Formats: sequence, structure tokens, C-alpha cells
Amino acid sequence: MSDDVAAELRAQFRTAFESADFPVTDQMDLVPALPNGPGTRFEAGDGAVSISAMELAAKLDGHQDFPYDSVDELVDDVMAALEAEGML
Repeated sequence: MSDDVAAELRAQFRTAFESADFPVTDQMDLVPALPNGPGTRFEAGDGAVSISAMELAAKLDGHQDFPYDSVDELVDDVMAALEAEGML
């Protein structure tokens, strides 16, 4: 996956999660911050990557290390998990 796609996803995740009430202690703490709740979709690279918040939660299960004190900490782990799952 290109660096542009990864940067685009990182920016979308940051925007989506930055309004969460940090620290967050589990995935459910993030749902109110999502613009369309669990139906929120993240897309990058002209559709090369498209994943809903629910799909993202399922893929990241076991990769995340809650609690997160900041959006940057959370997004770093999300990106690392997507890479580990072969999605980037």
C-alpha cells in the first residue's frame, strides 16, 4: 500500500477520533466520536482501501492496548494493527 494511502487513512482516523473523551478505556468509548457512529466508513486511495468502523473494530481486536491517553497514541496503534493484518 502506498504511503499516500496510509497518510490519508491516518488523517481520517485522527479526525474521526480526536473528539473522543480521552482517556478511552475500550472500543465503545470511541463510538460517540464517530461521525456516523458504527456505520462510519474510512476510504483511501480512490477506494483501494474501504473499511467500516465495525470492520475496523473486528480487525483490531487483540492489537489494541487500552487505555489510550491521546488520539495520536490511538491512531499509531490502529495503523500498526492494520499493517500487521496486511491491510496496508
